[in-house]
Formats: sequence, C-alpha cells, structure tokens
Amino acid sequence: MRVAVGLVLCALLARPAMALDLQALWSFGDPALSEQRFRAALATATGDDALVLQTQIARSFGLRKDFEQARAVLSGIKPMLDGAGFEARSRWALEWGRSYASATHDPPSPDDRERARAAYLDALAIARAGGLDGLAIDAIHMLAFVDTAAADQLKWGREALALVQASSQPEAQRWQGSIRNNIGMALHKLGRHEEALAEFERALSVREQGGNASAIRIAHWMIAWTLRALNRPAEALAIQLRLERENDAAGTPDVYVFEELELLYHAQGDEGLAQRYAMRRKAGK
Repeated sequence: MRVAVGLVLCALLARPAMALDLQALWSFGDPALSEQRFRAALATATGDDALVLQTQIARSFGLRKDFEQARAVLSGIKPMLDGAGFEARSRWALEWGRSYASATHDPPSPDDRERARAAYLDALAIARAGGLDGLAIDAIHMLAFVDTAAADQLKWGREALALVQASSQPEAQRWQGSIRNNIGMALHKLGRHEEALAEFERALSVREQGGNASAIRIAHWMIAWTLRALNRPAEALAIQLRLERENDAAGTPDVYVFEELELLYHAQGDEGLAQRYAMRRKAGK
C-alpha cells in the first residue's frame, strides 16, 4: 500500500518569506547530492541563513537513516540559536524532531516518540509566533508521525488544512495536495471510503494545477485504490491499467500499480493476469 508520504499559524513578527530557496537545493530522492548543495551554499552564507542550511544538512542525514549524525549537526549549532530568528529556530526544532520520529524511521520507541512530539510542538509554536505558515503546517503534519491513530491523524490533517486555506503564503499553499492526501489516508484507514475518495479527488485537482506528472499519477493511484475499497473494480482497473502504461512510458514502473492489478484480477478470477502482475511486482519492473 502506498503511504503517502507525506502522513501531513500567525502573527507577522518576522518576515514570512524564506530567505533561502531551499526547494531549489533539495533533491529528496538523492539526499547526498542535497547535502553537497547545502554545503556549497553554506560556504558563503552568514547569520540565520547559515543556521538554516545546517538544519537541512542534518535532514539529509536523517533521510539516509543516519540519525546520530543528524543530531550531531544540530547539537553543533544549538548554542547559536540564542538570538536567531524564527525560521532558524523553527527549522532546528523540526529537524530535531525528525531525528526521532519520521517517515524514515521504523516505529519509534515511546521515549523517542515523546522527544519528537516536544520538538514538533516547539517548532509549531515558534512558526506561529513568526507568522511562518509553511513551517507551521510542516510541524502539524509531522505530529501525525507521533500520533499514529487514524482519528488523531485526521485531526492533525484538518488542522493543517485549515491553516493552508487561511494563509496567502506560497510556502503554505504548496502543502495543500499533500495535506489533502494525508486526510484521505486517515479517512481510508477509518473505513470512511466515500469521504476519502472526495479528498483524493481534491488532491488530484491540486496536483494537476502543479503539473508534476509523477505526483499526478500518484494522486490517480490513490483514487483507484479507494475505488477498489468501494467495490467499484471496473473503474479502479481502468485507472491502474492507464497508470501502468504511463509509468512504463516514463521508465518508472510502479510496484504499487502491479500490486493493485494483481488484486483486481484475482478478484475477477483471472489468475493468469493476476500471476503476471505478481511477477512484475516481485521483479519491480
């Protein structure tokens, strides 16, 4: 099952705009390359910009599951946070929390879960004080990694969405597709599949506006997955077959599509095609 990743306030006391274009430096699929970019930018950075870049270097280690090194980087800059701005302090708390509980972790221990929760709540409070809506949404969506019950994830998702809808900041607006996806996931886990489908369809609309082909295909997958849960197999099958063609054409075969096709054909009693997709799933191509 695809877990989108993604499981998902405001006095203007500091400038809401980010000083650095971190999105341009990040390649989330290649955290080592991202680290190189951040270090290159760090060579000429000063003040809060230098602190922010080092929080992202720490995050790059976390994405590689080197959580001790992530915390070492963050511990090294912690004494410099006194007097730093809202963004640097909020990002530090976010990454400290992510070093204990995130999508990259196996289920964290109870102690690590509480360390992460405290850090995310600190990040949220600092972002709210600084009017940094995008970072506040990030902190809220990370709380779903420590409060993993579907009802709690739905609560955090709706709180994050409310902020997205209330904010005019681009950093907040770009969260809408991910947050709607997370809400849909929580509703799906709760068995509220009609509501989940509506959220996934809204997420698709947002993704289509963004124009990222991979993200659009994932949004279609979420819809098809939910259609299968709603016992609408013909619609689900048509979408998954189209996704198979599109992914193959893009050179990015998706084992989650193969898994769904296997299940759909198995439900139809077509064991030949079910086995074909089981083989593709196992081979990963």
